[in-house]
Amino acid sequence: MAVSDALGAPRYRGKVRDLYAVGEDQLLMIASDRLSAFDVVMAEPVPGKGRVLTGITDYWVRRFADVPAALVSCDPAVIERAVPALAGEAGWAGRAMLVRRAEMLPLECIVRGRLAGGAYEEYRQHGTVHGDPAPTGMELTDPFPEPIFTPSTKAESGHDQNLSRAEARARVGDATYEAAAAVCLRLFTQAAADLASRGLVLADTKFELGVLEGELVLCDEVVTPDSSRLWPAGEVRRGEVPPSFDKQPFRDWLDAAGWDRQPPPPPVPAQVIASTQERYERAYELVTGSPLGDWYGA
Repeated sequence: MAVSDALGAPRYRGKVRDLYAVGEDQLLMIASDRLSAFDVVMAEPVPGKGRVLTGITDYWVRRFADVPAALVSCDPAVIERAVPALAGEAGWAGRAMLVRRAEMLPLECIVRGRLAGGAYEEYRQHGTVHGDPAPTGMELTDPFPEPIFTPSTKAESGHDQNLSRAEARARVGDATYEAAAAVCLRLFTQAAADLASRGLVLADTKFELGVLEGELVLCDEVVTPDSSRLWPAGEVRRGEVPPSFDKQPFRDWLDAAGWDRQPPPPPVPAQVIASTQERYERAYELVTGSPLGDWYGA
């Protein structure tokens, strides 16, 4: 992409997204095709991945219209008016989000509807999820009696650390914690119901919240394959790892390859990249009901 040629170095470069300042109160967020796992970025990109993440986020922000969001627009025409330097530059349409600048909560706001991933590993060893007691007798993929809010730290580098409810409250205060939990649980419940109607199980997802003009707003990516576990409902079996339309199969491939999760990562074969690309594109179609070719930047 040629965005850096037009705008200079990004204000912040994450594992997947680059942020550029747009005046004093807005940011331009560009989702790249970079693929990360276990907090390490692979050398090989996944073609179209940034468009998938951006398009799905735009879809959910529209669906959650009653919840304030930082997103202003993903429309390239709107973005060009705000950032004239992008006119004529290639590669950013469909990946770019113009957003209002918010003060981010120092929490990753995770909601879990099913027992999976790191929560399953912790539960198997200790009978807890994020340090708090969980129902006995659960197996992999089992639903919790109700979705649970399980925040973690928001690390600038290295791995996020799971937080108990008490630890999270201590970080942001009781009132902010309660407000964040309430909005995230409501969004998760709505998204899970929407996806269930399309034959998908939303096992868990991570929301990002910020404060803008005194109110909590939804920020960053929303219910994407990078931030969620999405399972085909008809293929979920209790106690078994289900197929999924997210990043988990790639993580499983890395583990099977014997990688120790420390840089540098192993080379990723072309067929693994191709299957990951296909999975992300299929996720876009299932979530939004439209082909990726209909989204900006095709």
